[in-house]
Amino acid sequence: MKYVLQALCYAAFIAVVGYFSTSPPYTHLAPDKALVKLSVIHAGQRREECHERTPEELAKLAPNMRSATVCPRERAPVAIVVEMDGVALFDVLAPPTGWASDGASTVYRRAAVPAGKHRFSARMADRADGAFDHVVERDIDLAPGRVLVIDFESKAGGWVFRT
Repeated sequence: MKYVLQALCYAAFIAVVGYFSTSPPYTHLAPDKALVKLSVIHAGQRREECHERTPEELAKLAPNMRSATVCPRERAPVAIVVEMDGVALFDVLAPPTGWASDGASTVYRRAAVPAGKHRFSARMADRADGAFDHVVERDIDLAPGRVLVIDFESKAGGWVFRT
């Protein structure tokens, strides 16, 4: 009797696992949609420029602290705007990370969009004055179910679009 009950428990467990392995059905995206991901890790420019200390400022400091040049560590926040067909898809202001706000700004966003041909515009401001220095426009044909990754890589020369 003990083995019969054990077999029934195993059968019930297998039935539950079998049911949930196929139901409910999971759909990643609707059949007519594509996915756009914005993934950027970028350090903004320094908020203030380096400056030279005056002789009076140096005299007030301890001898071991008398560095003639001062470079503040804090970085400017990074502003990113991505538009699709003239409509803002992502509009992000990412603060710098770190205790002294001297690290890179990190952005990750995703959006499901209609598949088809679209005009993308990506702009980024990484200076303290907020001017958009890095601007690019691309025409991209997104197939249904495909993923477009938009990234900014300084070493690659700026904006990178990968499908």
